[in-house]
Amino acid sequence: MGAEAEPRRSHEAVAEPATAFEELDVDAPKVGIVMGSKSDLGAMQSAEKELTDRGIRCEVRVMSAHREPDKVADYATNARMRGLRVIIAGAGLSAALPGVVAAHTDLPVIGVPLTSRTSVAGGLDALLSIVQMPPGVPVACVGVDNARNAAVLAARILGA
Repeated sequence: MGAEAEPRRSHEAVAEPATAFEELDVDAPKVGIVMGSKSDLGAMQSAEKELTDRGIRCEVRVMSAHREPDKVADYATNARMRGLRVIIAGAGLSAALPGVVAAHTDLPVIGVPLTSRTSVAGGLDALLSIVQMPPGVPVACVGVDNARNAAVLAARILGA
């Protein structure tokens, strides 16, 4: 009987998973666009269009800070590992989504206050909710219903 070949063993160090993902040259989205409701999609499409026109890959997701808090936390916590570098979060009324996202990531978060038929003072309720964040949980904020400006700011943050 012949001797079986000994399996080759590599003595090279294996990179940590997060580091290995960062080094991969993939076409992953750089900007995440999230909103609290499907009804916000119309207002947030200008952000997606602006980024696409600039050649910046993005992803669009609907998730509610109130109805799906675990989903929002998971999305924000894993955003950097998946290749995102900026998150744009649009929300109306209590506008909790941008702050909840910012609480679970160290990536820049840009809040877009959105109006709805039940908004107070033309979206003032959402605007104040986004800009009045507690210390240590920063959220940049653009004008009411101005998702395009959020995309322009995201592009500047990326240096694109």
